[in-house]
Amino acid sequence: MNSPKKDGDDDVPVKDPVKYGELVILGYNGSLPSGDRGRRKSRFALYRRAKANGVKPSAVHILNTPQDSKAVHSRGQHSISFTLSRNQTVVVEYCHDNSTDMFQIGRSTESPIDFVVTDTSGAGKEGEDPSIAPSTISRFACRVVCERNPPYTARIYAAGFDSSKNIFLGEKATKWKNPDGHMDGLTTNGVLVMHPEGFPEDPKQGLWREISVCGDVYALRETRSGPSRGKLAEGESSALRDGSLVDLCGATLLWRTGEGLMRAPTLRHLEALRQELNASRPQCPVGLSTLAFPSMPRSHRWDLEERQPWVYLTCGHVHGRHDWGQRSEGVAEPREGEGSTTRRECPLCRSVGPYVPLWLGCEPAVYVDAGAPTHAFVPCGHVCSERTARYWAETPLPHGTHAFRAVCPFCSAALSTPGWTRLIFQGPID
Repeated sequence: MNSPKKDGDDDVPVKDPVKYGELVILGYNGSLPSGDRGRRKSRFALYRRAKANGVKPSAVHILNTPQDSKAVHSRGQHSISFTLSRNQTVVVEYCHDNSTDMFQIGRSTESPIDFVVTDTSGAGKEGEDPSIAPSTISRFACRVVCERNPPYTARIYAAGFDSSKNIFLGEKATKWKNPDGHMDGLTTNGVLVMHPEGFPEDPKQGLWREISVCGDVYALRETRSGPSRGKLAEGESSALRDGSLVDLCGATLLWRTGEGLMRAPTLRHLEALRQELNASRPQCPVGLSTLAFPSMPRSHRWDLEERQPWVYLTCGHVHGRHDWGQRSEGVAEPREGEGSTTRRECPLCRSVGPYVPLWLGCEPAVYVDAGAPTHAFVPCGHVCSERTARYWAETPLPHGTHAFRAVCPFCSAALSTPGWTRLIFQGPID
């Protein structure tokens, strides 16, 4: 595979390049609804570049007039500007760093952005237009800097350099001078990171933290865009681990290391599990028809098929699509995360609850193991292994200005409590 190229990139593809890792946007189940195109896609692979493009801090300038600022910026070097007042700006110049590669993420489609990320809608369905609501993702949201030599450590920093190679923190931005004298700051809505322990073999969720422009780690602000920074998290690092989550206030990214991806299930493995499940010929207890999960490419298009399995989420009994057991009291208020799902009575156990189609989870990066697809998320019906379902149901993601909630990693639907159900299939009678 060739090294990924952005628009206008002059990097020459390298044979067998080092793969630092991948960033995967949660909620898209393998690809964007309209398809992955160019720099706008659901996952972005970071490869060692043919030529290093990293930068590191060098000179610091304290400027008192706009003319001084122009003189510094006209040099064409990367810089971060901290506006302290109308008459004073601190500019930190950055020089080339031969030992690192830099990758930038944000909403902007300008050339400095390597991975274009837009807001993830509530359930990632075709036809939902995220452009209706104003985006909360920064145009130049963050940057990931990878060491070109082993162990290829990847570190994340808030904010990205714009087309003029500048990061600008205005008068109202949260910023400060550290005890060692260097300036630092936070972006408006912040870049939040959670590093799990033991991912994926025995994953334990870590604490959500905020990353500064210079890569330091802080406790969360009182609200997402609050004016005061949290307390410095002593001894904690912005280095990404396998399974780290990065929240950009509108989209959450999962980081998988190159090594972690080599141990993770592949699309081919998930397809084999699908075929194995279909080969067992699960049946609908009512219609006695044989059920079959759709092929992987169709599983993220939301196109229902005739033999699609459906499930009663309260009990987990799997059926085909039928009209049995509709409840007249089905207009009751749904619980959080259930949307307007119709309430039905299961013909096998008489339990009442939502009745939804089942969809296979097609994004291998979010799986914590290669187990059989035995569990479904509630209320969306995405199917995966038990350990994967339990992990994501217990992993709260930032939501709004100061809330957290667990979501399905395949469609971003808010999960109920509990967030999963065990599937009960009926085998063929013959």
